[in-house]
Amino acid sequence: MNMSTTVNAAIAGSRSRGFSFHLGMTLVMAAFVFAGFGMTYWFPMATGTLRPAPPVVHVHGWVYSAWMVLLVTQAALVNARNISLHRSLGTFGIALATAVLFMGLTITLLGLRGGMSRAAQSPDFFDAMYLSYMAILGFAILFTLAMRQTRRPEAHRQLMLFAVLPLLPPGINRFYMVPFHLPTIPVLPLYLTLDAMALALLVHEWLRNRRIGAFSIVGVGWLVLQQGLHVQVVHSAWFFEFCQQVAGLVRYR
Repeated sequence: MNMSTTVNAAIAGSRSRGFSFHLGMTLVMAAFVFAGFGMTYWFPMATGTLRPAPPVVHVHGWVYSAWMVLLVTQAALVNARNISLHRSLGTFGIALATAVLFMGLTITLLGLRGGMSRAAQSPDFFDAMYLSYMAILGFAILFTLAMRQTRRPEAHRQLMLFAVLPLLPPGINRFYMVPFHLPTIPVLPLYLTLDAMALALLVHEWLRNRRIGAFSIVGVGWLVLQQGLHVQVVHSAWFFEFCQQVAGLVRYR
């Protein structure tokens, strides 16, 4: 091995042990989630001021929080080059992702049941429902694609981060709404925040590879589609009818 090869290997090793971009992005995502829900769930629960809620609400909170913790843990393991443990946690990750989808669907349905009667008094009710539907669909599609690309680490990492973006709106909304006492969902700041994260993923990929991969385009495409359809869907008669029909199927005691 010549001197230049040795130096290049040392530099590569040094970079691999540094703080990676993908770990940083997972920490940013987790910060929004835990800051947002910290103000409305975790802190009130810790101080005994949380309003009584059905058990399913607590299960939902713990499942989603566990998912964000696992996301950061998996990124940290890759950053530390502990790939074997990262892969060992993969099966648990699939099970937890399934629970995320199930609890997301459950909370959405219960929100529909309780909210349709108050929709006229809640101007952002259908915005919340739209974001919930798109979170379930977006996460399911992008996470499935990510699992099919485990043999391609770069594509897998990008898809995992893009898959989390649809799950972030509840945390981001609370992050803005609680400190500024906003009465409704700040749709524009929400999407600008998601767009900034997506742009960071694209810029990093471009700087690293001098190209944007097909799966990153799929991830951005979902985000663009969601934003482009938001106003048209939320204010449509068919969406109101759809929510009403689904709410009529829900029974919970």
